[in-house]
Amino acid sequence: MKKTMAFFQNPSKGLALALILILVGSFFANVFNTSFYQVDVTRISFETEKGTLSGLLYMPDGASADDPRPTIVTTHGYLNSAEMQDAPAIEMSKRGFVVLALDMYDHGHSMTKLDTENAAAFFSFWPTALNDAVQYIYDQDYVKKDEAGNGLIAVSGHSMGGFSTTMAMVMDEQGFAQTGIRKIHAGLTVGADFLWTSYLEVTGDVAGAAIGPRISGKIAAHYDEFFFDMAAAAESKTVVQKDYLKQAEGLAFLGNPENPVPGEFYSLENGGLRVIYTPNETHPWNHFSKETTGNQIDFYQKAFEGKLSENQTNVDADSQTWFFKELFELVAMIGFFMLFVPLAAILVQKVKWLQTEQQNATSTVRKMHPAFLTLIVIISAGFPAYFYPTLMGKIPEKLLWLQRGAEVFIVLSAVALISSFVIGQFKTKSNTIISALALIFAIFGRVLMNQSAEFFKSSSYFNAPTINQFGFWAVSSAVFAVLFMAVIHFITSSKDQTVTLDMYGLTKKPMDILKGFCLAVILLVSGIVILFVVDALFKTDFRFWTFAVKTFNAKHMISALGYMPIFFLFYLVNGIAIHKTTLGLKFGKSIAVLMNVGGLILFLALQYGMLFATGTGIDPTLSLASIILIGMVPVLLIAALFTKKLTEKTGNIYTSVFFNTMLMTLISVANTVVYSKLV
Repeated sequence: MKKTMAFFQNPSKGLALALILILVGSFFANVFNTSFYQVDVTRISFETEKGTLSGLLYMPDGASADDPRPTIVTTHGYLNSAEMQDAPAIEMSKRGFVVLALDMYDHGHSMTKLDTENAAAFFSFWPTALNDAVQYIYDQDYVKKDEAGNGLIAVSGHSMGGFSTTMAMVMDEQGFAQTGIRKIHAGLTVGADFLWTSYLEVTGDVAGAAIGPRISGKIAAHYDEFFFDMAAAAESKTVVQKDYLKQAEGLAFLGNPENPVPGEFYSLENGGLRVIYTPNETHPWNHFSKETTGNQIDFYQKAFEGKLSENQTNVDADSQTWFFKELFELVAMIGFFMLFVPLAAILVQKVKWLQTEQQNATSTVRKMHPAFLTLIVIISAGFPAYFYPTLMGKIPEKLLWLQRGAEVFIVLSAVALISSFVIGQFKTKSNTIISALALIFAIFGRVLMNQSAEFFKSSSYFNAPTINQFGFWAVSSAVFAVLFMAVIHFITSSKDQTVTLDMYGLTKKPMDILKGFCLAVILLVSGIVILFVVDALFKTDFRFWTFAVKTFNAKHMISALGYMPIFFLFYLVNGIAIHKTTLGLKFGKSIAVLMNVGGLILFLALQYGMLFATGTGIDPTLSLASIILIGMVPVLLIAALFTKKLTEKTGNIYTSVFFNTMLMTLISVANTVVYSKLV
């Protein structure tokens, strides 16, 4: 055990291990992504009237103008990117299909060139994305057509990609009326009904007529957080169990058969075939499911029955290998995050200029009664979790509670400040400074809660809607964390104690702050270089399920720079709280993680535990925010560990604060929608 600990404490060995994990994980992820090199995977991009579409093209061996193949164009949901479609892309390409996993406009590496008003932003990318991709892919000589020139192309998408799938088939039918050619042969929507297409006057009836003789299917999970229950949607309480085969809309899609069975194809009078699959899954679970992937394999093999190339073979739906790609990308991701602490230690040891003065940090919690320490951890973990729905949704009536809380802190901090000057109850300069600081933050908190609608509105500057939500939650959490820390200070500090910056892991030397920033930049650049090298060599990134570290472009970097000041405040306060609370404690890292994500994990466990146990989540209105939280948890967990480990190596929290701000903001922005032309 001692030898093992010594190995991990040696920065050179730790760095070597991290690089080995990245290399081995990425290599084998590539092996499974290419189905043992039977499929060539390349990133392509092409221009459209609306902008630039990008995607990952899976080209099986032999597919060419001499041996054209049935082709699948599949795309992701809101806030995701093409890589989220790796399960169907891998499984269908190894079965000989050409697959294009598409980034929708303003997601991943795709961009729009059309100006978009804020109110119409959501409708700026998905209505035409798949249709535009079909126009491109149909013209490629490796795509199979029938004798009449009809395309043997299937379109598919998850969630928002399902809306785009429906719209593509509608537009294709409109094109058929003019040209007599149907470019789309089949369509499968995953985690999507007709709720949002109806805003474009494409209701279930309209879509049903437009789909016509095509083969069409839906994967409608019983625990989908958004769709497949119109009554629940009307009340905005969609985090409930549902059965699309018992809904009028689902029955109509199948042609209103009696007692429909999931997974069974039903023939319509117009010659079309329809099927609905109903796995016991949630919305994001569709991405990470052997059952859903098997449903997709089953659908495509039925859709293209008798139309395959002579060199294609049907492979049983149970023979799935996509999960190994995910598993090895997880290995590579572990190596990626392991990289930075030993690299920082080596740089601090080898480069004298990066060395900073070790702070004489002290811990007040070591002298506390365990019950009081427990209370601090509970508040730290519980406050941001309890108010997560309120802050993410900016719910006015519940924000009023926080506004009143801020007003109480205004009074208390004002009294403390006046007392420090007039009454003389507090004799130290520190108490005066902390009282003034608490008053400033309390006033800001009051304004933030009272004028919430004015903060982080989507604009050309704040152009990532979900980051706006996350940012409001983060800043609000930071404000109240400062106020709670002020209370703890007055409870735990003696009257004659002088509080210094180094007690909080800070330094008053500007040069040390600059060194911390430079070290953070070096770490970030090193990580980015490795990320892009892995993408260039293996066409993989670092991910597991919905959490990913992926490549980005200039629009992501510019957007991230705009959000970094917001998250700097959050990670600064978060770093101070973690450092001061856990300093010197035996299980400091565990407590740091608990402070950051303990309450959020408990919230998710209750939300989904109740959904599966009773059929209704604890907050049935919290659909998108619950899914966003799944991706936030690993960000905050890893940030807590970086705060602890990088602070140990550098002696102050600045490196961790700057590094968490830059890396975590960039990761978050690269994995969501970033509007290119929001005006």
